[in-house]
Amino acid sequence: MIAKLIAKRLAIGLLTLLVVSTFIFWAVELLPGDIATEILGQSATPETLQAFRERFGLTDPAIVRYGHWLFSALQGDFGLSLSSQRPIADLIAQRAFNTFFLAAYAAAIAVPLAVGLGVLAALYRGSWLDRFISTSTLAVISFPEFFVAYILILIFAAGLGWFPSLANVTLGMDLGARLYATFLPALTMVLIVMAHMMRMTRAAIVNLLAVPYIEMAELKGLRRSRIIIAHALPNAVAPIVTVVALNLAYLIVGVVLVEVVFVYPGLGQLLVDSVAKRDVMVVQAACLIFAATYILLNMLADVLAILSNPRLLHPR
Repeated sequence: MIAKLIAKRLAIGLLTLLVVSTFIFWAVELLPGDIATEILGQSATPETLQAFRERFGLTDPAIVRYGHWLFSALQGDFGLSLSSQRPIADLIAQRAFNTFFLAAYAAAIAVPLAVGLGVLAALYRGSWLDRFISTSTLAVISFPEFFVAYILILIFAAGLGWFPSLANVTLGMDLGARLYATFLPALTMVLIVMAHMMRMTRAAIVNLLAVPYIEMAELKGLRRSRIIIAHALPNAVAPIVTVVALNLAYLIVGVVLVEVVFVYPGLGQLLVDSVAKRDVMVVQAACLIFAATYILLNMLADVLAILSNPRLLHPR
């Protein structure tokens, strides 16, 4: 049953990715201007422009180029970068690692902190602590990522001087130095996604406090903290797991603005630079990776939600 469910979700995910890849390709095709002229400059001769177009297949019809691009992408070959003439797979490998590292770093802080604050807010529901946690997290999530990033830079980099304002990381950097250099961008992402997870955790636990077995536990004289942690929290896993997985997807695909602010050498920064250079091959590859990651994590959220609630395996 589980294998059939995963296979079904995987098939839907692949179909969705195919549709998304079509939108990505045609959206890039609709960008104004001539790609060859943007890459080579206005001073390039007509012969040079024509040779460039023929080398990268820009003279072929769009549907033919899409077929070639999709077939190569399915094999892991994204072609050559138009601006640097380097294989795109090599170009994005380290950048993708940096992006996933930053997302994992933020998730390692945000998930336990959000669940802990959600349990704490539910434990002291209606108190000043509950109102403070809910209000502060809601206030942070109301601001865009770049605003939160600049505020953190102003306080912790320009004001206190505790952390660097630019997240400079290198290939041979040790883990401690990398964690220190990327703390501010990770903290920005933590503040942005933590509110969703915290509020869902609180709501899921509060909804369970009115069910009969929780009332029976209260009548037996069990402490409220034990009721929430031992009885309510395990049964609130399904919605919590779902919102955590969805926020992990956001951590990866929503990292673009954060990487730009901190000049972090990740996939988002590469995407922005490639758009500025009109390097459409790199733009397509980066967008496809983001889309595949988001679809995969959404599929994971569905599967984990069903696994954590066996009743969903046998819908009526």
